[in-house]
Amino acid sequence: MLLLADIAFDAAAALLARYGLTLQRVPAGEAIPGSYWGDSEAGIIASAVYVRDDTPVHSMLHEACHLIVLPPQRRAAVHTDATDSIEEEDAVLVLQTVLADALPGVGRERMYADMDAWGYSFRLGSAKAYVEQDADTSWRWLAERGLVALPERTLAA
Repeated sequence: MLLLADIAFDAAAALLARYGLTLQRVPAGEAIPGSYWGDSEAGIIASAVYVRDDTPVHSMLHEACHLIVLPPQRRAAVHTDATDSIEEEDAVLVLQTVLADALPGVGRERMYADMDAWGYSFRLGSAKAYVEQDADTSWRWLAERGLVALPERTLAA
């Protein structure tokens, strides 16, 4: 599992800043504010994503993507849990794999592997199969909000 300590914190912070988010480092051993899952999992409060060095990168990206997909007025009210629909959750799963490619030393393939190792579950059996073969609705949802370009296979469908 790739952890925040394994990548450049400044690169992750810069990526999130492009979406109006701040990445807040929490000292080792302290509870992560706004963490839905607890332990080392990332937390979210308004436009801030909270992490420790032992936070999995997939968790940081997942929680950040929840904030990215929200309009500013909804984002401001978020504390710990941002999802209000299955469609939004599914779109977040796709977006976190897209953003993984923008982080040096991470990439989409590593994101798929870490998502599977953590225990995300998908109808086709893996994160990669979901994103590449089963997520047309999510790709469209994200494209409608200007967050991604549709993949070739989705355009043809």
